[in-house]
Amino acid sequence: MDSIDLEVLHACDQWLRAGWRCEYVTVVRTWGSSPRPEGATMAIRADGVVVGSVSGGCIEDDLIAAVRENGIVRTAPEVITYGISADEAHRFGLPCGGTIQLVVEPLGAHSRMDELLALAQRRVLTRRTLDLTTGAVELAQGQADEQLHMDGQALVTIHGPRLRMLIIGAGQLSQFLAQIAVGLEYQVTVCDPREEYRASWSLPGVEVVHAMPDDLVLEMKLDSRSAVIALTHDPKLDDLALMEALKTDAFYVGAIGSRANNARRRERLREFDLTEDQIAKLHGPIGLYIGSKTPYEIAVSILAELTAVKNGVALPAQMSVEHGKALAA
Repeated sequence: MDSIDLEVLHACDQWLRAGWRCEYVTVVRTWGSSPRPEGATMAIRADGVVVGSVSGGCIEDDLIAAVRENGIVRTAPEVITYGISADEAHRFGLPCGGTIQLVVEPLGAHSRMDELLALAQRRVLTRRTLDLTTGAVELAQGQADEQLHMDGQALVTIHGPRLRMLIIGAGQLSQFLAQIAVGLEYQVTVCDPREEYRASWSLPGVEVVHAMPDDLVLEMKLDSRSAVIALTHDPKLDDLALMEALKTDAFYVGAIGSRANNARRRERLREFDLTEDQIAKLHGPIGLYIGSKTPYEIAVSILAELTAVKNGVALPAQMSVEHGKALAA
């Protein structure tokens, strides 16, 4: 499952190989409310075909209309701002006070889109530096804490997975969870020492590791952009890995199971050298209470909670599985 960014890069590469003229559009700055975040991208072909999105519709329509009327005439990157006035904001469907700034870049061999796509497909974090005067591009190894930035001379964008997810257990739920997480631009690793579970895996872009989960947690050196989700229901596999993960800076550590099982798990963790603050970091039962029953619905529930934690959104207690089921009982 390709991320939107990867789909856009793939379209650019295909169009250039086929001889089409095309442009690459990046949201570089927003003020107030805006439909799409900084770093959002789209590609536009000389006949008006687009992949990706920078506003949700209206600005795309304006860019398409300009290409269809005039063709692709830019020879160097151009910075364009929409929504400065109230009339413009209304015209382009921006919320009140919303302003969006774009860099529109005509593509060619010098743009190195084929190299960037290859690196992205290998899930290599890459820094792309665009010279705003000449259109020349440099590619280098990116860092997880880097952000898009632009000055008068260059635009720097980061491509590839900056988030990591370790899933413990290679069952059916893990496959659905991993499939969606890849689309959310996580670099996903699945760990399971049980051959009978690993044998059925065939999900592109996900590494399946034969190792003891606690050993892998230590080996991965988890940081604040890492998440760990235990799904085996087997304390011999889950608990030791959770013990190590809770000592790290991972932004999310969670385990599946009933309310009773998770209460027992917390008691077992207290027997290890964990503080109460570390144990309190454990999410479980994981997910938001949305009445999920099927593995896909449960995966959506888990990733909804994880996304809220990643984005610093404080959720009402009644939205958790534990409180939701208690209220429904």
